[in-house]
Amino acid sequence: MSAPTPPSQPAWTDPDLVNPHAVQDKARRVERMFAAIAPSYDLNNRLHSMWRDQAWRRKTVKLADVKPRQDVVLDVACGTGDLAMAFADAKAKRVVGVDFTYNMLRIADVKRAGDARLSYHAGDAMRLPVADASVDVVSIAFGIRNVMNPAAAMAEFYRVLRPGGRLMVLEFSVPTNPLLHTGYMFYFKHVMPRTAALIARDRSGAYRYLPQSVSTFIDRPGMVNLYDGAGFEQVTLKALTFGIAVCYRGVKPL
Repeated sequence: MSAPTPPSQPAWTDPDLVNPHAVQDKARRVERMFAAIAPSYDLNNRLHSMWRDQAWRRKTVKLADVKPRQDVVLDVACGTGDLAMAFADAKAKRVVGVDFTYNMLRIADVKRAGDARLSYHAGDAMRLPVADASVDVVSIAFGIRNVMNPAAAMAEFYRVLRPGGRLMVLEFSVPTNPLLHTGYMFYFKHVMPRTAALIARDRSGAYRYLPQSVSTFIDRPGMVNLYDGAGFEQVTLKALTFGIAVCYRGVKPL
């Protein structure tokens, strides 16, 4: 796998951001965007979540009910590997991370620090390089929103899970309390894009894409409908930090 050439043009411009989910070449733009911001991705995650992002991941792992030394976990859109490492810390038997951005995988592999239970591979959420009914947990953190066809990805997650397997989706949302909603949206749309882009020295438009992609993505009932449509049962959701993030859980029927 060779490193991609850095983009010479922004991945996202104002016309694209009216509804980034409707852009025909969304996948290519998302890959370019993450390739550009990979070196500062972890730092921006910590700072702009006020150090809550790792707590959200740990909560996702807890809700997944990992069976130590038994469960195989597939972390899709694994990025720099934070959620995959959290599953490894929970004593999962094996954790496989999949992402389609080379720069992210390279960082994840360095952070792996020789843990034999962790491995990372190039792959697409809609065409997973994984056998049918071969994993116990599928997770995707802040990634389903970036997939070109979320329903196709959900069908893939269902395919690779064993009966009784759990699908964990951690995704951004917005607070439902009106006062919190107003303050948060000001920060999310006007403060964070500027400070994050400054830290990342980003010209790809990644941190303007982030709030717009959240605002135009499906809402919480819509995500539950995606689970239902893919065939999952026992679908639940847990709002985290006043609803800034939500963890969804569903089970593949036995």
